Amino acid sequence: MRVVLAEDLYLLRDGMTRLLEAHGFTVVSAVGNATELLKAIEDHEPDIAVVDVRLPPKFSDEGIRAALEARRRRPGLPVLVLSQHVEQTYARELLADGAGAIGYLLKDRVLNADQFVDALRMVAAGGTAMDPEVITKLLASRSRRDPLDALTPRERQVLELMAEGRSNAAIAQRMTISEAAVGKHTASIFTKLDLAQHEDDNRRVLAVLTYLSSKVRQG
Repeated sequence: MRVVLAEDLYLLRDGMTRLLEAHGFTVVSAVGNATELLKAIEDHEPDIAVVDVRLPPKFSDEGIRAALEARRRRPGLPVLVLSQHVEQTYARELLADGAGAIGYLLKDRVLNADQFVDALRMVAAGGTAMDPEVITKLLASRSRRDPLDALTPRERQVLELMAEGRSNAAIAQRMTISEAAVGKHTASIFTKLDLAQHEDDNRRVLAVLTYLSSKVRQG
């Protein structure tokens, strides 16, 4: 199995290279920054990329952003991310396409070589290997997410006017758009708030209640 490895610390990069080669992997390229990572993936077309989240020059999220870009260029490319912390936004984005072949391990919770190698093989085979702490934080984050986050600014404005008790005609007049446009925005709001199973009048009430609940949570 051919591996591209991205880790900025030389000793750690060299150690992982030796570890992987001892377990039968071929490390076709071991690099220290995101630019070199993308080039190595393009040049070598590896079976999997192992990527540290924080790479030069800023040591923030360069590695995981490069991993996302690599997956855009090569859909389904297996990627195993290594990190000291859970980068929730990017972890969700990596999982969002539903294609699998994704792993996210926290460095200080990898306790032995077998655990690391097993995760690598699982991801390379198209599976998912997630540290339990990553899963816990992603689920907690999702439960705290404001349902209105999915709405566009225009849809939020329509919902706000709806909450004021205005009809579609009144909303159209206030926003200087057609009633048909208001209807489209309203239908989109219902869908994004998962209210499609109710009659329109009920959905309107439920949408307003969702809006008011969000405002209460925000203080």
